[in-house]
Amino acid sequence: MTQDKKEYKYIFGPVPSRRLGMSLGVDLMPHKTCTLDCVYCESGKTTNLTVERKAFVPTDEVIGELTDFLSSDPALDYITFSGSGEPTLHEGIGDIVDFIKKNYPQYNVAILTNGTLFYLPEVRKQLLKADLIKASMDAVSDETFVRINRPHRTLNLEDICNGLVKLRQEFKNSLVIEVFFIPKINMADDELKKIKLMLDRIQPDQVQLNALDRPGTESWVDTAEEVEMKRIASYLGKAEIIKHYKTSAMENSAGMDVEHAIVSTIKRRPCTARDIAQSLGISEENVKAHADILINNSRIVEHKMPRGVFYKLYE
Repeated sequence: MTQDKKEYKYIFGPVPSRRLGMSLGVDLMPHKTCTLDCVYCESGKTTNLTVERKAFVPTDEVIGELTDFLSSDPALDYITFSGSGEPTLHEGIGDIVDFIKKNYPQYNVAILTNGTLFYLPEVRKQLLKADLIKASMDAVSDETFVRINRPHRTLNLEDICNGLVKLRQEFKNSLVIEVFFIPKINMADDELKKIKLMLDRIQPDQVQLNALDRPGTESWVDTAEEVEMKRIASYLGKAEIIKHYKTSAMENSAGMDVEHAIVSTIKRRPCTARDIAQSLGISEENVKAHADILINNSRIVEHKMPRGVFYKLYE
């Protein structure tokens, strides 16, 4: 028997992740607060471009929600800090990671970050107990960095790269660097050479290559061809091309407001009917039926992508 799904403000899912399996999300940021305004971001355009670290949401309330959810001993692969913005901007992230590792050590903790703030010693120190840090690094040249990531004006690319090198020196668990490739921007040989040299400096445990899979912020961003991604993976060495994660459906949950749950899920990232079904533990047919109602009420829209039809919030 499963419990009715409760509504939470700061945690979401569990959701099937292409990278981490069944993952409970922790969202510490108001939508969309970030140090970057990446052209490919599935969460949409950054509305609060900032480098100021503070408690954007109450740390004790996040811990309270985690305590409530984890008390039922759910089956999870990871508890993942991600969502509506850059999680390392939250000054209390270290306290929340420490709480999880002290009270629920059976769960792995992952941090999905754009990697821009690791030049700050306090940020590196707060995340040393995490099991996995996945940091983005899409460009090593200033021009390409600005074109793809559109950073806050105070960020310095050299500082960011050096911060990732220092993180590797201090962080003893799994460090993954993810590179997002966009045709005609960062896939030329000269750009790849610079990326490879920086990866050799950082020495991550794994390199993952990503390309457009969900609708991004800018409509002109194209999906990289598979043959090109394979070429890049071969050149970089030991690089993995991210594949879509597949999992069996979870158990049904009774008493769920399905339409609210759909909106809550796609608020943080566009999803297919299958993504939502696996996340909520209901059938794809059920998802599609309720999605049609939401579409007719102008609350969500469909967006066709190579992987299928994604639902996203109506704008």
